[in-house]
Amino acid sequence: MEQLGLEGMPRRLYPCTPSRLNTWLDCPRRYRMTYLDRPMPQRGPRWAHNSVGSSVHNALAGWWRLPLSDRTPEAAGRLLARGWLTDGFRDEAQSAQWRDRAREMTERYVAGLDPDDEPLGVERTVATRTDSIAVSGRIDRLDARGSELAVVDYKTGRHVPTSDDARGSLALAIYAVAASRVLRRPCRRVELHHLPSGEVAAWEHTEESLARHLRRAEQIAAEAAAADETYRARVPRPRPSADAEVDHAPHDDTFPPRTGTLCSWCDFARHCPEGQAAAPRKEPWAALPVDVT
Repeated sequence: MEQLGLEGMPRRLYPCTPSRLNTWLDCPRRYRMTYLDRPMPQRGPRWAHNSVGSSVHNALAGWWRLPLSDRTPEAAGRLLARGWLTDGFRDEAQSAQWRDRAREMTERYVAGLDPDDEPLGVERTVATRTDSIAVSGRIDRLDARGSELAVVDYKTGRHVPTSDDARGSLALAIYAVAASRVLRRPCRRVELHHLPSGEVAAWEHTEESLARHLRRAEQIAAEAAAADETYRARVPRPRPSADAEVDHAPHDDTFPPRTGTLCSWCDFARHCPEGQAAAPRKEPWAALPVDVT
């Protein structure tokens, strides 16, 4: 949204998600390709670890939507197998191997849940506003813990999260603030549930720490919003057709590449010579954990 032109008029809120803000921090060029370039540049192949994560998330969400009497570990496993995503795997054998592994860890995780302990939200979208941003996002699970709320986020990757990861997560803090405002109940606890290891990394925020995260979100959004304005001032309208070649070099001063090891995993690496030089492209299945037990 653009700032209103009349002096003294209030500035429109910048609409964003935690993912959008984190993308700006990670790499302004990737941010531009993801959120501004239209048509969007062609992405690289899909990642197998994302297929695992999405399949597990979908199965857990579906499990909570089952009738209470049907919420068994075996039902979670069936949901996982039925909704298994196959993108990014080396071949059918690798996909089948990981389907079985994901099914086992999903069933193991569900076996530790109380089916009667109904969450207040599953895949629930929450939103909040400050004086400068309108931020929204989707929570994997929102629990009632006594008189307070707790944000639960599922993790399926190699990295076993720690309390520092929970404490430093901008997304979890924003979800906590938004959930508290929407449901009018305190929400300070955030948790990362790592299904492969069974570990739970938790952090208990204070009102001050949540406020710091919101201020950080506003600072990131201010940078991204200014870059958006510059982009819109430069890009001709109507936008080029999908078949047209677009020279984005003039945008490099506003959206420079931020190179590093993450470039190996960038969906837009083929469009970024600096990123290709910084780190070799990984195979789509390279991020799968060596061992999930």
